[in-house]
Formats: sequence, C-alpha cells, structure tokens
Amino acid sequence: MTDSIYTHPEHETLREQVARFIAREVEPHGAAWEEQGFVPREVLRRMGQAGLFGLMYESEYGGAEGDAMSNLVFAEALSQSTFAGFVITVLVHTDMASPHLHHAGSAAQKDKYLRRVIAGELITAVGITEPGAGSDVAGIRTTARREGDEWVLNGTKMFITNGVHADLYFVAAKTGSGKRDMSMFILEKGTPGFSVGRALKKTGWLSSDTAELVLDQVRIPAANLLGQEGKGFYSVMKNFQTERIALAAMAVGHCQQALKLTLDYVRQRHAFGGPLWNQQTIRQRLSMLDAKTRAARQFMYHCAWRVTQGHDIVQDVSMLKALTGELVNEVVQTCQQFHGGMGYMRETAIERLWRDARVLAIGGGATEVMLEEVAKRY
Repeated sequence: MTDSIYTHPEHETLREQVARFIAREVEPHGAAWEEQGFVPREVLRRMGQAGLFGLMYESEYGGAEGDAMSNLVFAEALSQSTFAGFVITVLVHTDMASPHLHHAGSAAQKDKYLRRVIAGELITAVGITEPGAGSDVAGIRTTARREGDEWVLNGTKMFITNGVHADLYFVAAKTGSGKRDMSMFILEKGTPGFSVGRALKKTGWLSSDTAELVLDQVRIPAANLLGQEGKGFYSVMKNFQTERIALAAMAVGHCQQALKLTLDYVRQRHAFGGPLWNQQTIRQRLSMLDAKTRAARQFMYHCAWRVTQGHDIVQDVSMLKALTGELVNEVVQTCQQFHGGMGYMRETAIERLWRDARVLAIGGGATEVMLEEVAKRY
C-alpha cells in the first residue's frame, strides 16, 4: 500500500527498493533460515551495502539523514516478508539497538562503531530484558560498578534478539540505589566474562536468534559508558517510541500480507458448490479486518509524522502498540481459520504468520502495560 498522505516520492522509492531486496534475497531462502535459526550474515551485509541500515543516521558515517517517516516506510515494507524472524533481526539492528549509539554515543564512540554498524559489518543487539524484568524496565538487577578506569558488569539478560550472533551489544545496568538509577554500556562480543548462556527455542520468529546473556565480572573501559551515568532509564524510554512504531509496522505489514494471502485463497478454494468467497460471512469479516488494518495504518503514519514535528508521542505510540499488537492476532487468526486445514500446515505462509504474530502483543511492551501508559496520561 502506498497511499498514505504522509509519504513522498522518495519514500515510495525506498519501499520499492526493499520489496526488490525481499523478493531476491529473502523469500527464496527464508524457509532454510527458519530451520537453521538465524539469518546469514552475508545477507545482512548486503542490506548494509544497499544503504538500508542507516536511514536516520548522519551522512558522515554513511547514513541517509532521513526522519521517522523514512524509518516507518522501511519497517512496513520490510514486514511484507512473511518471514518475521528475518524482519525482527533487521529491525532490532536498525530501530531498537543501534539508535542507542546514534542518540547517546560520543563522537569517539560513533567514529569507532557507527560506520561499521551502518555498513552491516557489525550487527547489534540491545540487552535490557531480564528473567525478572521485562516491560518493567526499572526492575532490572544487572549491576555495573566503577573500579578505576573500568566498569564491572554482573547479571543476566533474557530474550535478547540477535543475542547469539550480534557483534555489539548495548546493555542496561544499575549504577546506583535508586529505582531508575541505571546506565547504558557498549559491550563487544568476546569480552572476557561475557557469554551466551543459551540459545532460546521459540514458538515463532524462528529465523531470528534469541539468547540468554550472562555477564560475570565483565570488565569494560570507562569509555564504554553510553551517554550520561544514571540516565540510562530515560534513554531506554526514549528509544521505546522508535521501537514500538517499528513493531506496529510489523503488525500492520503482517495484517496486509495475511489479508492478501487469504483473499487469493478464498477466491480459488471451492466448497459447498462454489468459491469460499461466495460465503457472505467470509466476505464481510475480511472486509471489516481490512478496514481495521487501513485505519490502524493511518494512525501509525500519523504517529510517525508527529515525531517529525517534535511532539510528545508517548500516549499515541502506546495506543498504537496496543492496538496493532491485538489487531494482528485477530487478523491472522481469522485468516488462518479461512484457510481450513491448510492453515495449520507448516508449509503455508499463513501458518507462519499465525505463529509469528502472537509475540507482537507481548514484546516491546505488553498490551496491558501499553494501556496503562495511555491511561496515566489522561
């Protein structure tokens, strides 16, 4: 879909570029990636070489200096792929992890890492969630204490996308006794004491690697503090808005694909003397789901536009995340139902979308948490 009033010709060029990349590099190989549990590094490098990993970043590091609208167009176009594990692998790198470096990194830190991040030579992950702290970011227990010219980190991170195969991690840790007294740190793969505790097996997103990370007396240079000491909570909260718009784009993209697949299927599948499309209840339910998807999509673009105008968007984005996380599950489950028995077969795209959609009402802020963020701002 290219009919948003908020987009311009350059956005449509980007959308077409992403579509070509998906058709050429992803769809023919995605099933194999599902089996192996990760996206090959060379594919990610090719995305970087194509200029798709630095849309919002400074040109001096190889970025395109775009805005939130460009990022949204990219995320929505990417989510036309039915392999959501690939989609989330990319979006964690572009919209959830590397923005911490972009927003809070010093000139020296950006000079050291950002060019290679944009080029796809370094893949990033963000370590916030823990076994006992997910949506409640202030509940993290990982600690960082200063010892001379070093920080010493101890703790465990859980459900970390790109956790196994990333090269660079942005990790949140408590640096004081206050509930929100935490800081962000840059952590390189291979640092002594830092290890992957285990790769995690998931219901969906099978081509994304997800891990438990263990930090056992990890010593890093004082220069690896990212941003101001004690201000990491606010950095995380700021970046959540970018992350949640990207997740909304995933949800909307999956709704669009599920509806397309199902419209094609019910027109071809015959039962009770004619195509399933002849059944009034099927036509009407798909029409309503399409209407809801189009409405959610326009709200999503409005949120991104408000970001470009400098507005406070926490309430709007919280609404958007809750709305789209629930909607994608409604749409995909109904579409799967209309596929009948074939909708339950691993060989079908609708079955994969059904598995992959479930987490969009959980990850990046569960629906219930999002609605509380909305309510507290009335």
